[in-house]
Amino acid sequence: MDTWQRRTLIYVVILVGVMLGYAAAYDAGMSLFEGSPIGFLHALQVVVETFTTTGYGSDAPWSSAAMNLLVIVMDLTGVVLIFLALPVLVFPLFEEAMSTTVPAAAEEDLTDHVVVCTLTPRGETLVDELDSWNVDYLILEPDRERARDRYEEGYDVIHADPQSVDSLEAARLPAARALVADDTDPVNTSIVLTAKEVAEDVRTVSVVDDPERERYHRLAGADDVLSPRALLGEGLAAKVTTGVSTELGEAIEVGEDFEVAELPIHRGSELVGRTIAESGIRERAGANVIGAWFRGEFESPPDPDAVLDGGTVLLVSGRERQIERLKDMTLSAVRSFRRGRTVVVGHGEVGRTISDALTGADVSHVVMDHVEDPSVDVVGDATDPDALARAGIEDAHTVILALPDDTLTEFAILVARDLNPSIELIARAEETENVQKMYRAGADYVLSLATVSGRMLASTILEDEEVISLDKQVEVIRTHAPGLVGRTLGEADVRARTGCTVVGVERDGEVVTDLGPEFRIREGDELVIAGTDEGTNRFTETMGSRGD
Repeated sequence: MDTWQRRTLIYVVILVGVMLGYAAAYDAGMSLFEGSPIGFLHALQVVVETFTTTGYGSDAPWSSAAMNLLVIVMDLTGVVLIFLALPVLVFPLFEEAMSTTVPAAAEEDLTDHVVVCTLTPRGETLVDELDSWNVDYLILEPDRERARDRYEEGYDVIHADPQSVDSLEAARLPAARALVADDTDPVNTSIVLTAKEVAEDVRTVSVVDDPERERYHRLAGADDVLSPRALLGEGLAAKVTTGVSTELGEAIEVGEDFEVAELPIHRGSELVGRTIAESGIRERAGANVIGAWFRGEFESPPDPDAVLDGGTVLLVSGRERQIERLKDMTLSAVRSFRRGRTVVVGHGEVGRTISDALTGADVSHVVMDHVEDPSVDVVGDATDPDALARAGIEDAHTVILALPDDTLTEFAILVARDLNPSIELIARAEETENVQKMYRAGADYVLSLATVSGRMLASTILEDEEVISLDKQVEVIRTHAPGLVGRTLGEADVRARTGCTVVGVERDGEVVTDLGPEFRIREGDELVIAGTDEGTNRFTETMGSRGD
C-alpha cells in the first residue's frame, strides 16, 4: 500500500467515524432537547447534508441552545474535513496523475546490458563509461521519488526493488552481461543472492564498504568484490612512491620497451612555470606528451602554450629510458637530495592503505588522526593549525589528506597551505563535484572516490578496455581503423580530429612505435590509441569505417 492509499484509508475511517458520532448525538439531542424524536437514518442524513453543504435545514429552527450549538460545531467540522481532503487526497492525486511515470520493467528487446542496482556517485561514473563504450545499462531504484528524478535526468531506470526476484526478472537479468550491486554491504549481499536465484550464470559485481566483509559477499555468490577505498589509498600513495622509487609506476606496455605512463610534476621541478613548448620535453627526454591534467581538467592534445605547475600530470609515451629521463625532470630538485617527510592526515581505511604503501616504499611519514590508535603518531584535528604543526607539516615535503568529509578536507587544505606554502598537497575527495573546489583551495592533486570507484567498476565489467589509470578517464585501446587504410598519419590528422594519439601500430606480429606523419596505415594494421573515453569513442566512430 503506497502513501496515497494509506492516507485515503485513514481519512475515510476518520470521516465515517465522525459522521456516525454526530448522527448519534443529533438523534439523541432531538429527543432530549427538542422533544421531537427522529430515526437514526434521518439524523445521519442531516449530518451528511451538513458536511456536504447541501442541507436545506428541514429540522430548523431549533429551539434549544444545545442543538443550535451542536449544529454550529457540525458545520465547522464539515468544512474542516472537506478542506482537509484537498491537501491529503486531491492534491497528491493530481500530482501523481501529472508527474512522470517511471517504467517498472525493461524493454523486451534489451539484451547484453549491465544491471545497476541503485545509482550512487560512483555509479554515475560507471554509466558514463558504459555510454562511452555503447554498452546498455538499466538502473533499479526502489525509491519512487529518486527513480523519477533519475528518469527525468535522462537515465535508463525502472522503479523496482533489486532484492526482489520479480524486479530482477523485470530488469531482464537473464539476458544481461553483468549485475552491479552498489548499496550497503547487507543489501548488496541480498541483491547478489537474489541475482543468483534469477540468473546463476550472469556475472555479479558487488561493492564492499568494509573490506573485512568481503568474505560474506563472496559467500553470497559475488563473482567480483571491489573495495574502492583501498584503491583510492593506493592511488594517493602512488603520487608519492612513484616519485621516489626506481619503478616507473603507472604504465602500460605498448610494445617491447615502449610504454604509456602518467607522470605528476612536483613542486620545485625545473618544469614548473614553463610552457610545454618551452619545457624541451621532446628534445631533452625524447618522450611524447599525449595529454595533460591541469588542475584536474584533462586536455588532449595539450596547448603548447599551457603553463606547467606543481600538480600538472603528464600523460606521455616513449621508451622506458626516455620516460625515466622525463621522470627525473618532473621531480623536485630538493627531492633529488632529500625525500622529505610525508604527513598522512586521516587513518581510516584509505589512510591505512596509504600508510602501508609508504612503509613498503620506505618513505618516511607521520600519521595524524583525531582518534588515538597505536598506529597514529599525532592525535589532533585536521583543521587545527597547532595539531598540524605538531605533525611536522611546516617542515614536510608532502601532505596527504585522507579525510572522509569533503568540507573538512577543503578547510584543511587552506590551513596546510597557509602553514607551508611550498608543500606538495595531495587530497582525497568523496564527491567528484568537490574536486575543483579543492584545487581552488590549494591542492596540487586530488583523487575522487566516486571517480575511482566508477572507473574500477567499468574496468571490471569492460574487460576489453585497457585502462591507463583508474582515477582518470584515460585508456589505451587496440583497434582496427579501416577508414585510415592507405592514408598517412599526417593526412588522417587523428590527434586534431579526435583528441587521441596513435602511439603504436601492430603489424605482422610486431609493434611499430617510431611513427612519423609519413607513416602509412596498411590493411590488417592494429592501431594502439591513447586518449579519453570520449576521444577513443570518437576515434572508433570516425575512423572505424571505410570512406571516412
